Amino acid sequence: MLAVRAVAFGGPEVLVPGEAPVPVPGAGQVVVAVSDVDVLFLDTQIRGGWGEQFGLTPPFVPGGAVAGHVAAVGPGVAPAWVGRAVAARTVHFGGYAEHALVAEQALVAVPDGVGLAEAAALQHDGPTAVGLFDGAEIQPGEWVLITGAAGGMGVLLVQLARSAGARVIAAARGARKLKEVENLGAEVVVDYSTNWLDRLHEATDGIGPQVVFDGVGGDLGAAAFTATARGGRFSAHGAASGGFAPIDPREAERRGIRVRGIEQVQFTTEEAKRLTERALSDAAAGRIRPLIGQTFPLTAAADAHAAIEARQTLGKTLLQVSPTR
Repeated sequence: MLAVRAVAFGGPEVLVPGEAPVPVPGAGQVVVAVSDVDVLFLDTQIRGGWGEQFGLTPPFVPGGAVAGHVAAVGPGVAPAWVGRAVAARTVHFGGYAEHALVAEQALVAVPDGVGLAEAAALQHDGPTAVGLFDGAEIQPGEWVLITGAAGGMGVLLVQLARSAGARVIAAARGARKLKEVENLGAEVVVDYSTNWLDRLHEATDGIGPQVVFDGVGGDLGAAAFTATARGGRFSAHGAASGGFAPIDPREAERRGIRVRGIEQVQFTTEEAKRLTERALSDAAAGRIRPLIGQTFPLTAAADAHAAIEARQTLGKTLLQVSPTR
């Protein structure tokens, strides 16, 4: 089969397509014939060197979530899974390939009305967005700020916050991204390259947003924290800038702001599956939809990574796999 390996830690050029053996499912495992692969900003960080923190040593096949059809099952797995459309997290990466190994307990059947591309796009961001949304306890009429609002998870948070009756402020960079989140229901859109904090202050009558979902981190996340309303809730889950927002816990306590970090989205396998099923159900019902901004063939994984790192992408980025040769 065709697979893309990271032959070293480094830039996108270390992602090299080549032949690899088709995985063989063990007990409690299945092999999925892959149609679509979810590509995360985290994938670029793992390729760049963070992989050591995940126990990876080059060469390795990146990719943590796929959608496709079950091609084979291992001992103890119901044969009825064969041929079914599924989406799932993979067994210790390995998703950038024509076939991927998946634990049966991670399998989620794709419901009618949801395509495989949409299912792949919801594998990581769907459960994360739903989990963050639940934890924020948004009330109707509250101002909600979402940084990185045009990203894969950001667009889902915009939709979820709107469904709760919130007044959404979407922060992103560039007219194209701002237009997309406005179309999804954001009441106010702000561009990082402008005096965006002034716009926040004006929109909220000087109070600030009661809820902040920070998917960016770094200096932008720190700035968003300064704008948060007293007694508000701040989710510091994002590190797309290279690090999480640096927040002084004493300042948070002084202003009565409840701060939650990355720990809130570190789900067990069972939790992740439940939240994924819920996200797919919401998609089937039309309550949310992922924004797939761009797709690349599997062999162009390096181009996908380069586009993500250059901040040229909108919404989700997917790798699409051709039928098995």
